[in-house]
Amino acid sequence: MTLILLHFFGSSHREYGPMIDILSQNYTCLAPDLRGFGDDASTTETDFSVDAMTDDVLALIREQVREPFVLVGHSMSGKVALNVAARQPDGLLGLVLLAPSPPSPEPIDDDESQRLLTTHGQREAAEETLSKITAVQLSEAYGEIIISDDLRASPAAWAAWLERGSREDISDRMEHVQAPIQIVLGEKDDHINADLMQKTLLTHFPGTSMITIERAAHVLPLEKPAEVAAIVDTFAAWLSSKPTPTPSGATRPMPPVN
Repeated sequence: MTLILLHFFGSSHREYGPMIDILSQNYTCLAPDLRGFGDDASTTETDFSVDAMTDDVLALIREQVREPFVLVGHSMSGKVALNVAARQPDGLLGLVLLAPSPPSPEPIDDDESQRLLTTHGQREAAEETLSKITAVQLSEAYGEIIISDDLRASPAAWAAWLERGSREDISDRMEHVQAPIQIVLGEKDDHINADLMQKTLLTHFPGTSMITIERAAHVLPLEKPAEVAAIVDTFAAWLSSKPTPTPSGATRPMPPVN
């Protein structure tokens, strides 16, 4: 089974390093950088919409995935993951959504959005952001991952998410999402919390399992990598006993898990 791990706004594949160290023992792990972020920050692309990022993920699936897979989306990429699932790619088993941006417009505080827009590229601002989105003291190395990825993000991609992408409404596509979903939240996340999920995502997927991790905020893969990895592993193991969905709605036996 393959795990495709998508990062949050201003981050990169590096946020999943500790989790991949754990999960790669049993799964093939792919952690791409979404356009405009991480190693793709120097992209010449100009379209940073949710659909454009979705197309990139689907291209990755077509080119590199040869077995059933689970898609893990985090914050910004939670909305992307839902959009991918709405396209019903062959082999998708399920979604793990870590503090996901909802399918409806994400309610980002106007003052915070303006701060992020006007101070991007300033180290002091990146350090302030880190302090706002974490509830535990990260190691110096982990903290530097978040700060340096924030600073190197494409200014165009950065502004595009805050001004347009986060405000996109893909709610009308949720009826096409057939894959099971596991939601994971941080207890100390003041922005993406259970109340927001109840008002948004769970109106489309009532009864969806939602796990809250104690003493964690928004950067779940680095704040609590072992706990998040265990949740992903448990969910993937459950999915492995189910038939693999296909775009036509048919099913087929799933091959043995690697």
